[in-house]
Amino acid sequence: MDEKPYQLLGHAREPIPATPGHDRKEDSEYVRHGTCSIFVWVEPLRGWRHVDAHPRRTKLDWAHQVDRLLTCDYPDAEKVVLVMDNLNTHTIGSLYEAFPPEKAFGLAQRLEIHYTPKHGSWLNIAEIELSALTGQCLDRRIDDLGVLNTELAAWQQATNADQRQVNWHFTTADARVKLRHLYPEQLEATAY
Repeated sequence: MDEKPYQLLGHAREPIPATPGHDRKEDSEYVRHGTCSIFVWVEPLRGWRHVDAHPRRTKLDWAHQVDRLLTCDYPDAEKVVLVMDNLNTHTIGSLYEAFPPEKAFGLAQRLEIHYTPKHGSWLNIAEIELSALTGQCLDRRIDDLGVLNTELAAWQQATNADQRQVNWHFTTADARVKLRHLYPEQLEATAY
Protein backbone atom coordinates (compact mmCIF):
# COMPACT_ATOMS: atom_id res chain seq x y z
CA MET A 1 0.00 0.00 0.00
CA ASP A 2 1.21 3.47 -0.77
CA GLU A 3 -0.16 6.90 -1.40
CA LYS A 4 0.94 10.05 -3.14
CA PRO A 5 -0.17 13.66 -3.21
CA TYR A 6 -1.54 14.90 -6.52
CA GLN A 7 -2.24 18.43 -7.76
CA LEU A 8 -5.48 18.98 -9.65
CA LEU A 9 -4.42 21.28 -12.50
CA GLY A 10 -6.43 22.91 -15.27
CA HIS A 11 -5.41 24.82 -18.37
CA ALA A 12 -4.95 28.60 -18.14
CA ARG A 13 -5.62 28.72 -21.91
CA GLU A 14 -7.29 26.12 -24.07
CA PRO A 15 -4.75 23.83 -25.77
CA ILE A 16 -4.40 24.10 -29.54
CA PRO A 17 -5.44 20.76 -31.08
CA ALA A 18 -3.04 18.70 -33.15
CA THR A 19 -3.16 19.16 -36.91
CA PRO A 20 -1.50 17.09 -39.63
CA GLY A 21 2.24 17.52 -39.17
CA HIS A 22 1.90 19.42 -35.87
CA ASP A 23 1.57 18.19 -32.30
CA ARG A 24 -1.00 19.52 -29.88
CA LYS A 25 0.21 22.71 -28.21
CA GLU A 26 -0.32 23.32 -24.51
CA ASP A 27 0.58 26.47 -22.57
CA SER A 28 2.96 25.95 -19.66
CA GLU A 29 0.71 28.09 -17.43
CA TYR A 30 -1.91 26.24 -15.43
CA VAL A 31 -4.70 26.88 -12.94
CA ARG A 32 -4.43 25.05 -9.63
CA HIS A 33 -7.69 23.42 -8.47
CA GLY A 34 -6.38 22.02 -5.19
CA THR A 35 -4.74 18.79 -4.15
CA CYS A 36 -5.77 15.28 -3.28
CA SER A 37 -4.21 12.01 -2.17
CA ILE A 38 -4.06 8.89 -4.36
CA PHE A 39 -4.15 5.56 -2.51
CA VAL A 40 -2.71 2.46 -4.23
CA TRP A 41 -3.15 -1.12 -3.02
CA VAL A 42 -1.28 -3.93 -4.81
CA GLU A 43 -1.36 -7.70 -4.54
CA PRO A 44 1.77 -8.52 -6.57
CA LEU A 45 1.37 -12.26 -7.11
CA ARG A 46 -2.27 -11.99 -8.19
CA GLY A 47 -1.68 -9.01 -10.46
CA TRP A 48 -4.37 -6.98 -8.67
CA ARG A 49 -4.48 -3.25 -7.93
CA HIS A 50 -6.96 -0.87 -6.34
CA VAL A 51 -6.52 2.86 -6.84
CA ASP A 52 -8.59 5.85 -5.81
CA ALA A 53 -8.19 9.48 -4.84
CA HIS A 54 -9.54 11.37 -1.85
CA PRO A 55 -9.56 15.08 -1.04
CA ARG A 56 -7.29 14.60 1.97
CA ARG A 57 -4.68 12.32 3.51
CA THR A 58 -5.71 11.83 7.11
CA LYS A 59 -5.74 8.99 9.62
CA LEU A 60 -9.47 8.62 8.99
CA ASP A 61 -8.98 8.37 5.21
CA TRP A 62 -6.38 5.62 5.70
CA ALA A 63 -8.61 3.79 8.19
CA HIS A 64 -11.57 3.84 5.79
CA GLN A 65 -9.30 2.54 3.01
CA VAL A 66 -8.26 -0.37 5.25
CA ASP A 67 -11.91 -1.04 6.09
CA ARG A 68 -12.79 -1.12 2.38
CA LEU A 69 -9.84 -3.44 1.68
CA LEU A 70 -10.82 -5.93 4.38
CA THR A 71 -14.61 -5.85 3.94
CA CYS A 72 -14.89 -5.53 0.14
CA ASP A 73 -11.70 -6.95 -1.38
CA TYR A 74 -10.81 -9.62 1.20
CA PRO A 75 -13.99 -10.35 3.18
CA ASP A 76 -13.08 -14.01 3.79
CA ALA A 77 -9.35 -13.59 4.52
CA GLU A 78 -8.29 -14.35 8.07
CA LYS A 79 -5.11 -12.26 7.69
CA VAL A 80 -4.04 -9.69 5.14
CA VAL A 81 -0.31 -8.94 4.94
CA LEU A 82 0.16 -5.21 4.47
CA VAL A 83 3.53 -3.73 3.47
CA MET A 84 3.74 0.05 3.72
CA ASP A 85 5.94 2.95 4.74
CA ASN A 86 6.08 4.53 8.18
CA LEU A 87 3.78 7.46 7.43
CA ASN A 88 2.20 8.92 10.56
CA THR A 89 -1.32 8.02 9.40
CA HIS A 90 -0.47 4.34 8.79
CA THR A 91 -1.11 3.01 12.29
CA ILE A 92 -3.54 0.70 14.04
CA GLY A 93 -4.44 3.70 16.20
CA SER A 94 -6.02 5.28 13.10
CA LEU A 95 -8.58 2.46 13.08
CA TYR A 96 -9.55 3.27 16.67
CA GLU A 97 -9.97 6.95 15.79
CA ALA A 98 -12.25 6.10 12.87
CA PHE A 99 -14.39 3.25 14.20
CA PRO A 100 -15.95 1.96 17.42
CA PRO A 101 -13.48 -0.14 19.45
CA GLU A 102 -15.09 -3.49 18.52
CA LYS A 103 -14.86 -2.82 14.79
CA ALA A 104 -11.34 -1.34 15.03
CA PHE A 105 -10.14 -4.37 17.00
CA GLY A 106 -11.72 -6.76 14.46
CA LEU A 107 -9.98 -4.99 11.56
CA ALA A 108 -6.65 -4.80 13.41
CA GLN A 109 -6.74 -8.54 14.20
CA ARG A 110 -6.96 -9.29 10.47
CA LEU A 111 -3.88 -7.23 9.58
CA GLU A 112 -0.25 -8.32 9.58
CA ILE A 113 1.67 -5.09 9.04
CA HIS A 114 5.26 -4.84 7.80
CA TYR A 115 6.83 -1.40 7.52
CA THR A 116 9.56 -0.67 5.00
CA PRO A 117 12.82 0.57 6.53
CA LYS A 118 13.47 4.32 6.72
CA HIS A 119 14.67 5.55 3.31
CA GLY A 120 13.72 2.14 1.94
CA SER A 121 10.24 2.86 0.63
CA TRP A 122 11.47 1.78 -2.82
CA LEU A 123 11.16 -1.74 -1.38
CA ASN A 124 7.40 -1.21 -1.36
CA ILE A 125 5.96 -2.72 -4.54
CA ALA A 126 3.05 -0.27 -4.37
CA GLU A 127 5.55 2.56 -4.85
CA ILE A 128 6.70 0.90 -8.06
CA GLU A 129 3.05 0.73 -9.15
CA LEU A 130 2.62 4.42 -8.36
CA SER A 131 5.49 5.11 -10.74
CA ALA A 132 3.78 3.06 -13.47
CA LEU A 133 0.46 4.78 -12.75
CA THR A 134 2.09 8.20 -13.01
CA GLY A 135 3.59 7.41 -16.41
CA GLN A 136 0.55 5.65 -17.86
CA CYS A 137 -2.37 7.63 -16.42
CA LEU A 138 -1.26 10.86 -14.77
CA ASP A 139 0.87 12.20 -17.62
CA ARG A 140 -1.54 15.07 -18.33
CA ARG A 141 -3.47 17.77 -16.50
CA ILE A 142 -6.56 16.65 -14.63
CA ASP A 143 -8.48 19.41 -12.87
CA ASP A 144 -11.30 17.57 -11.10
CA LEU A 145 -11.34 14.85 -8.43
CA GLY A 146 -14.27 13.05 -10.09
CA VAL A 147 -12.49 12.99 -13.46
CA LEU A 148 -9.31 11.80 -11.74
CA ASN A 149 -11.16 8.91 -10.09
CA THR A 150 -12.73 7.99 -13.46
CA GLU A 151 -9.26 7.90 -15.04
CA LEU A 152 -7.84 5.91 -12.12
CA ALA A 153 -10.70 3.40 -12.35
CA ALA A 154 -10.04 2.93 -16.09
CA TRP A 155 -6.32 2.37 -15.44
CA GLN A 156 -7.12 -0.03 -12.60
CA GLN A 157 -9.54 -2.02 -14.77
CA ALA A 158 -7.04 -2.28 -17.63
CA THR A 159 -4.14 -3.35 -15.40
CA ASN A 160 -6.25 -5.83 -13.46
CA ALA A 161 -7.53 -7.32 -16.74
CA ASP A 162 -3.90 -7.90 -17.78
CA GLN A 163 -3.20 -9.47 -14.35
CA ARG A 164 0.33 -8.13 -14.68
CA GLN A 165 2.20 -9.69 -11.78
CA VAL A 166 5.23 -8.20 -10.10
CA ASN A 167 8.30 -10.38 -10.54
CA TRP A 168 10.41 -9.33 -7.56
CA HIS A 169 14.11 -10.22 -7.88
CA PHE A 170 15.48 -8.55 -4.75
CA THR A 171 16.72 -11.42 -2.57
CA THR A 172 17.85 -11.52 1.05
CA ALA A 173 21.44 -11.85 -0.18
CA ASP A 174 20.98 -8.69 -2.28
CA ALA A 175 19.49 -6.92 0.74
CA ARG A 176 22.49 -7.84 2.90
CA VAL A 177 24.73 -6.10 0.35
CA LYS A 178 22.57 -3.10 -0.55
CA LEU A 179 21.23 -2.52 2.98
CA ARG A 180 24.38 -3.56 4.83
CA HIS A 181 23.87 -0.85 7.47
CA LEU A 182 20.53 -2.43 8.50
CA TYR A 183 21.89 -5.93 9.06
CA PRO A 184 24.11 -6.99 11.96
CA GLU A 185 27.48 -8.34 10.91
CA GLN A 186 27.63 -12.08 10.63
CA LEU A 187 30.51 -13.55 12.54
CA GLU A 188 32.43 -16.43 11.07
CA ALA A 189 32.03 -19.66 13.02
CA THR A 190 35.28 -20.73 14.63
CA ALA A 191 36.13 -24.13 16.06
CA TYR A 192 37.09 -24.20 19.74
